[in-house]
Amino acid sequence: MITGVRLARRQSHCPPSNSSRFCELADKIEQHLATVGVVGLGYVGLPLLVAAATEGFRAIGVEADPAKVRALQEGRSYVQDVDDGELRARHELRVTNNSVVLRGADVILIAVPTPLVEGAPDLSLVQRAAEDVAEILRPGQLVVLESTTYPGTTEEVVRPVLEGSGLKAGRDFALAYSPERIDPGSGRRLRTTPKIVAGLTPDDTRVAELFYRQLVDEVVVTERPRDAEMAKLIENTFRQVNIALVNELATIAPALGVDIWAALEAAATKPFGYLPFWPGPGVGGHCIAIDPSYLSWRVEQRLGFGLGFVHHARSVNNRMPAYVVSRVSEALNAAGKAVKGSNVLVVGVAYKPGVPDLRESPALLVVQQLYEAGATVSFHDPAVARLDLGGDSVESTDISPDVLAKQDCVVLLAAPPAVDVADVVAGAQLVFDAQGITRGLTADNVVRL
Repeated sequence: MITGVRLARRQSHCPPSNSSRFCELADKIEQHLATVGVVGLGYVGLPLLVAAATEGFRAIGVEADPAKVRALQEGRSYVQDVDDGELRARHELRVTNNSVVLRGADVILIAVPTPLVEGAPDLSLVQRAAEDVAEILRPGQLVVLESTTYPGTTEEVVRPVLEGSGLKAGRDFALAYSPERIDPGSGRRLRTTPKIVAGLTPDDTRVAELFYRQLVDEVVVTERPRDAEMAKLIENTFRQVNIALVNELATIAPALGVDIWAALEAAATKPFGYLPFWPGPGVGGHCIAIDPSYLSWRVEQRLGFGLGFVHHARSVNNRMPAYVVSRVSEALNAAGKAVKGSNVLVVGVAYKPGVPDLRESPALLVVQQLYEAGATVSFHDPAVARLDLGGDSVESTDISPDVLAKQDCVVLLAAPPAVDVADVVAGAQLVFDAQGITRGLTADNVVRL
């Protein structure tokens, strides 16, 4: 009976055109006997590694930063969505900075950063990770790129590097792309977020799809990797463009005598054809501020022109920190004060509420511009210990009645969920709300974006 079950599995997972190595890999994946290696243990890679270990796979993580390796080996997580208890409970999990261990992996996931450098995609970390994998690549492995990038990267950048090993993708090893869809700090789990998967060939797709079905509830397959790469960029370009739209509307609303928050709330009641977005100090983080530029850059390389929507959206969102500072200045002037010499407490300095990530944070730009304008700036953000302002190290302060009473203005930029907004409004002389989180409160000392 056992033999019959294994034969049935081979028939369902192993196309006749493919080699027996993929059959063996499929069997190992389905029975959770495969070893999973993850290259890059940041906010994407570490949750993947823990998820694989949770499902019973032997999991190996490779991270270049010795401090991060040491922390993980000691059971200390530096990623918000992975707690220390999860790490310590995963006995199947091993972490190292030596990529040689990937030789023993059956599935290798590459999840390294892809930043912008002077407006152009920097794939150097992807290139380096692929080179490390190529050095240990053996027949029968599955390699998946998870890093966000422009369409064509898997086939035109990663594939040639891996095939430099002398092995051929789609024949000797499987190659696929599956974009990360992590939303840090949201509480959303990897398992309940649909995973897009596309292999170099149909056989590659089948084995990659089989692997991800062990980790997530729903797998969405596209025909080619470049379609999956494009899907990820579309998701974040959609967000950037729509955030820019409401941000631009917010900047013209005062001239029209419009309460933009009331107008957007009214529009959001439409049950079809509308998706609500809300104004703020700009966009930041690892995705929305970066990914659309990847797409526009790629289009410009191929067609000679970028995406007008992306350029304009980026311009609007980049202007928002300065616009917030100007509105804070107006609010202080109306109270008979200037920015210079005023005590200003900023609540929330990360790129989004409740996370420790300062990358591309528009709130941080607001803080810096207020400081440069002569304000005495302090901040509150439990996820961020300190900031460097003009060479001065400023530590996060608690919000207390005494602290609030000393402020000429409290600016809500990316206030963490735990902040009691009603208490802030009650204790502060003046509150400028760039998030819209004071909606529902009636108070003369509140000015909203």
